[in-house]
Amino acid sequence: MPGRFVYWMNVSVDLKIEHAPDENGGGNWMRIGESLHREFNTRARALSQMVQGRKIYDIMEAFWPSARDDDSLPDFIREYGEIWTSTPKVLVSRTRVDAGHDTRVIGRDGDAMAALAELRAQTHGDLGVGGATLATQLLRAGLLDELMLFIHPVVLGTGRPLFDDHDAPVELDLLEHRDFDEGVTLHRYAVRDPCPPS
Repeated sequence: MPGRFVYWMNVSVDLKIEHAPDENGGGNWMRIGESLHREFNTRARALSQMVQGRKIYDIMEAFWPSARDDDSLPDFIREYGEIWTSTPKVLVSRTRVDAGHDTRVIGRDGDAMAALAELRAQTHGDLGVGGATLATQLLRAGLLDELMLFIHPVVLGTGRPLFDDHDAPVELDLLEHRDFDEGVTLHRYAVRDPCPPS
């Protein structure tokens, strides 16, 4: 059974991932309490690998490795720092040549989508996708398998959307729905027929 690319994102009800430029996943419109963060930890720990674009990787790298050992932070934050640091990762970047924290860099010397298709075929389990640009590229290539959306109870009206400039309908099947504190809901969807016809 090949791996599955799972695009994991916090979104508003109108499917925005940022309200203002460079919120970097930290907008005050998100309602992430302890119970929700522990759910993030559980799901992140179950991933076989994480696959991240350059921007999201830089954001994560700047915080989570040091958070792992910061005793001033709550235990569930430190736990995610340990998970992110120790989980095998792939960084998709045309500009970086190396990275630490069990990270392999692809995309500088060739077709990133071909390399990701090979990675998917050789992986057992879920590969967590971080970054809207990368997720859009995977969707266009027919490689995106699932959306895992944590929907926060706010309509932002403006801001960056879940996907970049994707104007073709994509049919989905609901896999899971759960409610969390503060009105946050999880919707997991399988992408129907993610592989383009040969």
